[in-house]
Amino acid sequence: MQRRDIPPELSFAAPPAAEPRELTSPPTSRRQRGAEPEVVSVAELDRRLKRILEGSTADVRVEGEISGLRVVGSGHAYFTLKDENEEAAIDCVMYRTAAPRARKLLADGARVVLTGRATVYVPRGRLQFCADDARLAGRGALLEALFRLKEKLAAEGLFAPERKRKLPVDPQIIGVVTSGDGAAIHDIVTVAFRRGAARLILARTPVQGAGAGQRIVRAIALLEEFPGIEVIIVGRGGGSADDLSAFNEEIVVRKVAAARVPIVSAVGHEIDVALTDLAADARAATPSQAAEMLVADAAARRAALEHLEARMRRAIAHRLRAARADVDRQRARLGSPAQILAEPQQRIDDAVARLRRRMERILVEDRAGLQRLERRLAARHPRAVLAGARGALRPLSVRLSAAARRHVALLREGFASDVARLEAMSPLRVLARGYAIATDPSGRAVRDHREVAPGDPITVRVHHGALLARVVATAGPDEPLVERGAPAPPAPPAPAEAAAPAPPARQSGGPRAPAAGRAPRRRAQPGAPACEQLGLGFAADERAPAFGRAGASGQVSAGQGGAEAGPEERRHVEP
Repeated sequence: MQRRDIPPELSFAAPPAAEPRELTSPPTSRRQRGAEPEVVSVAELDRRLKRILEGSTADVRVEGEISGLRVVGSGHAYFTLKDENEEAAIDCVMYRTAAPRARKLLADGARVVLTGRATVYVPRGRLQFCADDARLAGRGALLEALFRLKEKLAAEGLFAPERKRKLPVDPQIIGVVTSGDGAAIHDIVTVAFRRGAARLILARTPVQGAGAGQRIVRAIALLEEFPGIEVIIVGRGGGSADDLSAFNEEIVVRKVAAARVPIVSAVGHEIDVALTDLAADARAATPSQAAEMLVADAAARRAALEHLEARMRRAIAHRLRAARADVDRQRARLGSPAQILAEPQQRIDDAVARLRRRMERILVEDRAGLQRLERRLAARHPRAVLAGARGALRPLSVRLSAAARRHVALLREGFASDVARLEAMSPLRVLARGYAIATDPSGRAVRDHREVAPGDPITVRVHHGALLARVVATAGPDEPLVERGAPAPPAPPAPAEAAAPAPPARQSGGPRAPAAGRAPRRRAQPGAPACEQLGLGFAADERAPAFGRAGASGQVSAGQGGAEAGPEERRHVEP
């Protein structure tokens, strides 16, 4: 690239040259005409100013924001008190003789009210405010604004570590944004040219004062357009917090974060931290350190390469010697090729012989196993299995027939016994001996004379058929049977089957309703179980719940003509 292509704002940095010697000449003297005014010394002038200031500003109170606080080893505190509303500041000092409580309140960014006096420091001729006491007045507006801006940019992710880019390993073209006549460019050029041969492109710009932030942004944009630029250093020398304020402006921080190439921030000294240090891809404590980070030391690299070359030569020579020794050992172990081939051939012959013997043994074992399987298969042939099963089945068939006949005979005997017992317990056997069963209209057997009343119709069941009768009189076991009241009209003659049909079986659904006009029938004793057998309902005696123990009181002899049988006529029911 030709120098005529470089913008006028940029310039190439050259190696530092020897500083020219200062040319001195005798001062020119001028004669004063007339009376000469009083000539005082500098110290006298400073003392006069000090007396004037201290006399007019005794015990004055000043409010402002502390900046650039510095406490030295002697215990004195030096700082700058800034006006929050106007561009004004004054240097201040608080000696260690002040109250410890007041000195503890001093901090960068604190808004305080100082009590003291203005004075002149005679050795330096510097105006300063000597504070004797201090009290807090709140956080400074400038520091508060700086904190809010920092939180805002951090929330947007401008300080996030994951967005920072890696610096180039050996950049050849490095851009520098700083003042052209400051100590920062001098330190960067000195270190860079001492370590290597990188090209430095300087973008001259003011780094403090009004409008410095805009100028820094334009300088960074100008370097981004320079062809081949690989990294940019943005920095300046040390200074107070006011001197570094340009690097805390929002436009400068956003430009550093959005730059096209990586940026190294080298603002102030190591204790000074600006917002550009947080947004840049890397931070250097000083401009000299920034140059050391980017420009590799040529002498150190050359020495390292020479050291690596020597180590590589020694390693290669050692590897060659080891390889030759290994080749010699392998050659000694191998011997002649014929011997090498003979031994494997012999091992192969032995393996073939072992394999043949193994195969013959396996064949013999397999033939013996096959013969055993054939004999077992012949023994389990279907014809042999069927013949054996038939032979075993014949005695089983005979045994089964005999067992079936015995079982059938036993079942017939049991059946005959059950039939005989059933016939013995049947009521029809009792009726066949001449007994009868009297039932009320509901079909229940009449067991007590109190269950019916004179005039009630009853049904009398005999062995062959049934009779319809009407009760004329009732009596207990020891009472005479005498007709009470007027005799009942004789019933028209009719066959028993036609006049008195047999009562329906109990299974038809329930007792029949009593005839109209009849007296209520006496109920049987509670707890008497009802029995049903062959369509005849009768109640068993409570004293004889089983057949054969007591006679049924509802049974009458057929020869009585429907009258109740006496006690002597009652008989036990045989099972």
